Amino acid sequence: MNSKNILLSIIGPTASGKSDLALKLASYFKTRIISADSRQFYRELNIGTAKPSAAALKKVPHHFINSHSILEEFNVGDFEKSVIDLLNKFFRQYNILIMVGGSGLYCKAVWEGLDKFPIIDTDLRSVINEEVSENGLDPLLAELSKSDPIYFNQVDQQNPARIKRAIEVIRSTNEPFSSFHGKAKTVRLFENLKIGISLDRKVLYEKIDSRIEQMIKNGLFEEVKSLIPNRHLNALQTLGYTEIFDHYKGKYDKEETIRLLKRNSRRYAKRQLTWFQKDDDINWLDPNKDWERILEQIHHQLNA
Repeated sequence: MNSKNILLSIIGPTASGKSDLALKLASYFKTRIISADSRQFYRELNIGTAKPSAAALKKVPHHFINSHSILEEFNVGDFEKSVIDLLNKFFRQYNILIMVGGSGLYCKAVWEGLDKFPIIDTDLRSVINEEVSENGLDPLLAELSKSDPIYFNQVDQQNPARIKRAIEVIRSTNEPFSSFHGKAKTVRLFENLKIGISLDRKVLYEKIDSRIEQMIKNGLFEEVKSLIPNRHLNALQTLGYTEIFDHYKGKYDKEETIRLLKRNSRRYAKRQLTWFQKDDDINWLDPNKDWERILEQIHHQLNA
């Protein structure tokens, strides 16, 4: 038996079919799946996060699905440590483990480790959260643009958690957030094989719109309404939830909210692709056409 350990990562934009391909590969190799979707960790978020079905979860062991509550603090650093501990455990039993997700930062943390950032005072974090609650995100975006234009032009400006994190570091250190990036990579005791799902843009956008419609039929608005008492939590400052919170505040009618859900989901997919396309190690394939090629690549790396 080959003693080489390979982490096979299935990555790509939302609604591209990552979970289906990961499930198919996990069944083929009789292995386990690690979710690197930063929203699927949370037990309270179901319809809006497109978690694998109960049948899929029963068929193949999954990790980091429903693993935490929105009331818990669980950041990318916690995820990295937890996943590496898990890999060290299961690579004693399996030659290949599968990671699937569209959260680029979380995938990167597992592949090569995180840059080291200063510890943030909890009082400062509370102050920044209060500022956002009272004034929205725009003042922080203006501060970030002035203090760190490099990161301002890189970051997803619709992601409150990322913006707040950058401001925390800037105010704590008086240094640009981007100055902490690009340190030495962490050496991993496994090999990475990265497969990205490549779909025609028109097909992808149609799949996104179809998924949104199905989520609404499944009760997305009702799910979000039940979470209104916790809408201030970081875990809920996310696509598919913030738009509907605004609807219930009277900012948009239902028709406009659905339009925004589709538009913002397409924009999110575009940002995901932009992130991953910077990584030259990703093999971009169409799972509907390239199944044999995917298997060939995996077996080749296992036997290299």
